[in-house]
Amino acid sequence: MSESIALLSDVDDCWNRIGIRGDKSCGQLPGHVHCRNCPVYAAAAKRILDRLPPQMDVQDHEPERVESARLSSLLVFRLGREWLGLPTRSLDEVAGTRPVLTLPHRRDPAVLGVTNVRGTLTVCVSLASLLSLETGVADTRERTAARMLIFGGAGRAVVLPVDEVEGIHAVDLEALEPLPATVEGASLKYSRGLARCGGRSVGVLDENLLMQALERSLA
Repeated sequence: MSESIALLSDVDDCWNRIGIRGDKSCGQLPGHVHCRNCPVYAAAAKRILDRLPPQMDVQDHEPERVESARLSSLLVFRLGREWLGLPTRSLDEVAGTRPVLTLPHRRDPAVLGVTNVRGTLTVCVSLASLLSLETGVADTRERTAARMLIFGGAGRAVVLPVDEVEGIHAVDLEALEPLPATVEGASLKYSRGLARCGGRSVGVLDENLLMQALERSLA
């Protein structure tokens, strides 16, 4: 058995047994619609991608090993018509939508209110507003696909509602394409560049700059 297989043997690939690729008996499947929207799937995918690359023979496969070592896992999601990505290392969870309690006298319009995350009231911020992105009225399908990203670590967590989560991709964050000259404003300020994910051009957000902007919104 290869070392890479041994390292991943503790990952429960429930999506292949009881999920979308299995007998579809998972009790959470109706609520998530697809396994890629489930936090169990997201956590497993993150564990798998974080363990890239597999330990290959250096003498025979050095170019491939070096190229794989530069890959990072990127969660791709949609806000309005824009496809964006955040490194999974900056995310704690992809959760279903939940009620948001609005707060009176909000200092920043991007702050939507607070919501319950595992028993803790956590601030909910509109990433679309922060990035000055236009979003239309969501239809039934879009409301079903909507998710909430739990961004930041312990003590700094912020909830970011998104319209859809596409999945996780392996990308080289050091080899991103430059943003088009037509991109301006907040999207340009908080973006690192463009990545090609599943045939889409995805704007990769800088998690450190984004966290700084969120903290300013909450100040």
